[in-house]
Amino acid sequence: MTKTNNMPLWVFLAFSSIETRKGALILIGACALFSIYCLPWPLFFDSPDWFAKIFLIDDWSWVAMMLPITLWYWLSLKWVDKNSGWKNSETEK
Repeated sequence: MTKTNNMPLWVFLAFSSIETRKGALILIGACALFSIYCLPWPLFFDSPDWFAKIFLIDDWSWVAMMLPITLWYWLSLKWVDKNSGWKNSETEK
């Protein structure tokens, strides 16, 4: 993504190496899925050992970090959408 004069630094840092809206949506989706995985699932269920081995996270530190990051990407996407910051597929051809 090319930085424009009116683009805030926090938006540029979020998508500096992503050129398309589809790429940004993939990034946000991956962050959202990882945020769900980062929940301390073994604390919620009386689970067998194999369940705790699949979900290794047993505290809230990772989800406390992933939720703000996902929110940052989502807010950056909204800003770029509002300000027409994505490349047009017509101009790329």
